[in-house]
Order: sequence, then structure tokens, then C-alpha cells
Amino acid sequence: DLTYLGRPDVGLITLNELAGLVERISDAVSVPVIADCDTGFGGSANVARTIRAYERAGAAGLHIEDQVFPKRCGHFEGKAVVSTRDMEYRLQAALDARTDRDFLIIARTDARGPEGFESALERAHAYAELGADAIFVEAPSSVEELQRVGDAFPGVPLVANMIERSRTPLLPEAQLRAMGYRIILYANAALYLGAFAIREGLSVLRREGTTQSLLDRMLSFGERQQLIGLPQHDAYERELVARVDAKARRRG
Repeated sequence: DLTYLGRPDVGLITLNELAGLVERISDAVSVPVIADCDTGFGGSANVARTIRAYERAGAAGLHIEDQVFPKRCGHFEGKAVVSTRDMEYRLQAALDARTDRDFLIIARTDARGPEGFESALERAHAYAELGADAIFVEAPSSVEELQRVGDAFPGVPLVANMIERSRTPLLPEAQLRAMGYRIILYANAALYLGAFAIREGLSVLRREGTTQSLLDRMLSFGERQQLIGLPQHDAYERELVARVDAKARRRG
């Protein structure tokens, strides 16, 4: 919602839009991609369709949450969650729909805000017992709560979401890993960094009428091409032409 639509994170984005983003990201990187599928975009059949779409898009896994639709960012006020049983229907549909047994399905609960921490733990236990590959208790509000989640799920892969200046305290990776967290999300770090830099840079451009004073804070033209793989593209094109031309000469 934020980066694709320029709108608040309130469940506006659609399955096809998200699956398209997942496909482009998966194609551009060489590391496993874990994606967000919000509430699964509807009932059990919609959840199954979502799983299949994300698998085709190249994701290594996803997390699905127990909010009502339309959902809200896990750190917003005004959230509501479906019943534990309704989330279990969603989760079971997701588990049944995957064709790759290595496709990671993370069960996320957003109950900490609307129902309290104890309810969030109870829900997370139910989701783990149903067969979720990993557990994501969203928005713990203290170091103690983060530790209690870790203590409650020994041996179960846990997800921590580090959103700067939000409800959950920022902890170093080593400390989170010692608590039992194996997947650590920095869900807004790139967005915050990029938006800050763009705002500052464009303010300078407006004030000075040039970007000259910003050159040491920008990628160079060459660095940009290196980042997106232009040298490798050009090298392949040259090698391709050479191979085809050589075969043509051998044919006479």
C-alpha cells in the first residue's frame, strides 16, 4: 500500500498487485523472498489461490494474519481480529494449498492490540499446533513481551518485526536470536531511509536549483549501472553474438 499505491497500509492492495511485486522482486534477487499476503484476500478458496499465486511468483514463503478484512498495519490503532477458529480455517487452507513442501507458511497474530498479550500467545500456540512452519506475534510492546514469546515457543522458528519508532522496542539481531527469533523483519527501514533521503535531496534541489552539492550523497552513473547489472548484460550480449557468429562461420 505504502510504496506501490502511495496510500496507508489499510488493506487496499490486491492479490494480483502483490503477486506481481513478488514476482519482480524474486526475479531481481538471489536470496529467498518471504512475502506478506495480509489476510489471504478472502475465504478459504481465496487463501488457496493466494498460495498458488505466490508459489508461481517465486516466493520462498509468506505470512498470513488473523486480522479482519480490510486489515490495518500491525502497529496502527483500530485493529480487529477474526476468531481463532476462522484463522485456523485460513491457515489450514494455506497449508493444504502449497505444492512445494519447503514453501514456508508463517502464521501471524495481531491480537496483541485488540485482545491483549495473553490472547496473542494463546492464538499463536493454536496456530503452531495446527502446523504453521513459523510463528509471528506482531507488535509486542516491551522487551519482556519479546522474551516471553521466545520462551513460549522453544524450537519453533519465530518472527520479530523491527519497525523504527513503533510499538515494539528495537533490539540488536544477536539479542533477538538469543531469544529464539530466527526471522527478523526490518519492514520499513528501506522505505524510511529512502523517503528521508529523497525529501532532503529534493529540498536542496528546490532551494539551490541544482543537485551539484548532492553529488557525494548519490550513486554515480556508473554505480547505478553496476547495481542493476548492465555490465553483465552487455558481456552476455557480446558473448552471445560471438558464439552465434562462430557457429555461422563453421557452417560455411
